[in-house]
Amino acid sequence: MKKFAPLFFVFILSACLPQPATELPPTASSPYVIRGEDNPFSPQPADSSNQRDEIILTSANLAERSDLTPIRNELLVSGSMPGTCNELRIKINPPDDEYQILIEVYSIADRKLKCESVFQQFEAVVLLGIYSPGRYTIWVNDHYVGDFISL
Repeated sequence: MKKFAPLFFVFILSACLPQPATELPPTASSPYVIRGEDNPFSPQPADSSNQRDEIILTSANLAERSDLTPIRNELLVSGSMPGTCNELRIKINPPDDEYQILIEVYSIADRKLKCESVFQQFEAVVLLGIYSPGRYTIWVNDHYVGDFISL
């Protein structure tokens, strides 16, 4: 029993020593755009004086551009606008906390101009930017288009 007495006191004293701090698990940060791309169809400041019109979207696809470094994705859309004076707009919103990128495709028109109400076909390609790591889903006008993984 006398052999265990010193060991018993060491055990009791070690319980009084401060415990090492436990490291908290890293918190996931919100997704973000690292670098955006030029979008020739982005909304313009002068658009506020024009009327927003809906479009008929016939196709929306996501393609991977492996010829670029780093690899990026591009959105290909096609459809028709309601008039010959309409201009196409593609608004790419930053990703939300659920890694969704919501994209709005619409047209604008100056109602002061007299234009024919003839459907105008369009095709557009917009390069998406570089995003923080994660799996992103792409939604165009509230319709699922595809997803990609950013490393």
